[in-house]
Amino acid sequence: MAKTKKWAIPAVFLSMISMQGGASIAKYLFPILGPAGTSTLRLGFAGIALAIINRPRIWKFRRKEWTYSLAYGFTIGAMILLFYFGIQRIPLGLGVTVEFIGPLGLALLTSRKMSDFIWAILAGIGIILIVPWDGDSVDIVGLLFVFAAGLLWALYIVIGGEVTKKVKGPDIVTVGMCFATLVALPFAFYYHDLDNLDVRLLVLGLGVGILSSALPFSLDLVALKWMPAKTFSVLQSLQPAFGALSGLIFLGEILLLKQWIAIVCVVFASMGATIGVDWKRKGK
Repeated sequence: MAKTKKWAIPAVFLSMISMQGGASIAKYLFPILGPAGTSTLRLGFAGIALAIINRPRIWKFRRKEWTYSLAYGFTIGAMILLFYFGIQRIPLGLGVTVEFIGPLGLALLTSRKMSDFIWAILAGIGIILIVPWDGDSVDIVGLLFVFAAGLLWALYIVIGGEVTKKVKGPDIVTVGMCFATLVALPFAFYYHDLDNLDVRLLVLGLGVGILSSALPFSLDLVALKWMPAKTFSVLQSLQPAFGALSGLIFLGEILLLKQWIAIVCVVFASMGATIGVDWKRKGK
């Protein structure tokens, strides 16, 4: 049992690396497939991969399992769709940071210790610094998209925590991912994003699906099983750093100095919250 708990934090780190790397690949696909088409491929291939690996026994699903699957799938599908529409307009690192408002708010709402509140405030300062508030350089629509995605991210954390406690997590993730595909698919048809599909794009879509959904969402459930949702939420504040570095390395997206300072604030907030984890409350 103790050995299993040690994998919680590494699982979160690997999840973030995988997710941001997949997001960078996804941005390459936007000019051809658009955000909705890319979301559909990501979710669809992730659902197929998870179905092959987990082989969920859906014939044993009761009302509770179907309800969690629908809620989980809608949350993931809408979150990814909104996030992709957002980062089409703004840099990846900026988008991930603004999106983090959702988990940050969840951390504040569930906090019971003053130290957690201080770390969350520090992360909030980082978010304020990273946004270019001058009207000429900020895309308001893009920011609104990623902010809405952040609210759904917080809901995803709550649902994920419940899933690990009450039902068989891998089965719910697999079926939920299939439902998530159905959320994005109508938008892909509406924008005709899938009209230019070829073998190369399908292979890239498969990579995005595995890196951005199948692997990280499965790892998240491993982490959520052994740590409080509050701790997971604040630990996710490392996402902006991974997103900014991924955007810089793979997409050539350069942030301002104050925005890098903001990311440092967020990273320190995450480190402070992680050091104070009360592991005795989980995994007994």
